[in-house]
Amino acid sequence: MKTYRVIVLFLIVVAMKSAAADRPNILFIFTDDQNYKTLSCYPESPDWVSTPHIDDLAKRGIRFQRGYFGAWCMPSRASFLTGHLQHGVQSMRMEGEYPGSAYDPQECRFWPSVFREHGYHTAHIGKWHTGTDTGHGRDWDHQIVWNRPAHPENARNYFYNQIISFNGVERTEPGYSTDNYTNWAVEYVKGKHRDAEKPWYLWLCYGAVHGPTTPADRHEGKLAGNKADVPADITGPWPDKPSYLPNVAAWGRDQNGTIRRRKRKADATNFNTNTVGQSLDDWVQQTNECAMAIDEGVGRVMAALRESGQLENTLVVFTADQGFSLGEHGLNKKVAAYDAAIASPLIVSHPSVLAQGKVCRHPVNAPDLVRWFCNVAEVTLPWRTDGRDIQPLMQNPETTDWDLPMLMTHTGRKYGDDTYPIPTDGPMYEVGGIPWYVLLRDGRYKYIRTLIAGEPEEIYDLESDPEELQNLAVDPRYLDLLKTMRAKSLAELKRTNAKFAEEMPSR
Repeated sequence: MKTYRVIVLFLIVVAMKSAAADRPNILFIFTDDQNYKTLSCYPESPDWVSTPHIDDLAKRGIRFQRGYFGAWCMPSRASFLTGHLQHGVQSMRMEGEYPGSAYDPQECRFWPSVFREHGYHTAHIGKWHTGTDTGHGRDWDHQIVWNRPAHPENARNYFYNQIISFNGVERTEPGYSTDNYTNWAVEYVKGKHRDAEKPWYLWLCYGAVHGPTTPADRHEGKLAGNKADVPADITGPWPDKPSYLPNVAAWGRDQNGTIRRRKRKADATNFNTNTVGQSLDDWVQQTNECAMAIDEGVGRVMAALRESGQLENTLVVFTADQGFSLGEHGLNKKVAAYDAAIASPLIVSHPSVLAQGKVCRHPVNAPDLVRWFCNVAEVTLPWRTDGRDIQPLMQNPETTDWDLPMLMTHTGRKYGDDTYPIPTDGPMYEVGGIPWYVLLRDGRYKYIRTLIAGEPEEIYDLESDPEELQNLAVDPRYLDLLKTMRAKSLAELKRTNAKFAEEMPSR
């Protein structure tokens, strides 16, 4: 009987190892402040933009027209780590000198810890912006990170001389950060610092294109002389939009009619090199030159997957925390509820499993992707998430039979239960001059409700008006649509346990 039990136990262990080996690796490539118009696989990009390696990824997978993951760096990452929208991320808080932040790891668990418990080797390389506690040894088996919240004095060093924590041991690292992160990721993919018997999850977080937007020396000036596409409303007017827009508008015309950055109140958290007087053409060139090293990095990591024989068993996801407006609606920032400012590019590729060369017009949010990652890895989280089941979109990305609305919330510097009650003023009420809002995507329509009494609601038809110029919510002919979008947004807020749902400001 004892021998029988030993044999049974051995067979169970063998079966578990076999199942673990069959589960795919997950490579999650995550960039910072990257507008989808900086990728040549997106038709909205200028014709002189070229990102061949990311384009190749799109050819080998599914390109989503839009993803909505968060209004700015920290909530986007918090949402991806927890599977909750910003209003559901409990105990996360801003404290101390920016970007100082903290959370209770018992109350605010990150799902990579659960992947570790279920046989995955977990790694994180690159930017960290979610509390001073990076979770090394709890959430991550291997971690090489630039911990911005822990070192405010180093927080501006997006591209050079970063204080890097190598599995808890810190040192200042010279060299261009995008290339450093790529080098460390390639080492990991090829087998360094991990258990070869386990499937792996790697979150590769580039700090580019975030300001001070700095191209690698080899790319600086490569795109000089190219002309930017000029947004229709870059200098206004902005009719039927919230009153904050003129206060944060960044662009004007000089005496020769050239569009240039105009002086406005400095945003100390933006670290932007788009200085007063820089032309739109120069700024868009600079941004795209900075993105070139990211594209090269993607190419190198994908080559490492091919060379190590792991490509067919690795799910690759490329996205950004949010976008960054390049003049649209007069903006030169993120956070605002318009696609240019917050919508992320999103490409998923797993050729042995997913369709190739397809485009999905249905948007997804961060909790959706977390739920899908768990589905792919055959892991069940011990807590509920806010994600929808997007497996049908992955199986049939071009389906027209999809009627699940998608929600995103921007609640400033507040998280979880601290988002109730809604503050009426003060630093927690806005980020970069942009107040709280609720955003809902439902089919071709996008609904925005700014959480300030008296501000207009907004609805845009993204098929006929992709630049979001005409607010249908103020047109009496669309009253029924407005009522429907209001109701759907309220239903999604309730589904995701938003305490402020019943007490939003009057319209």
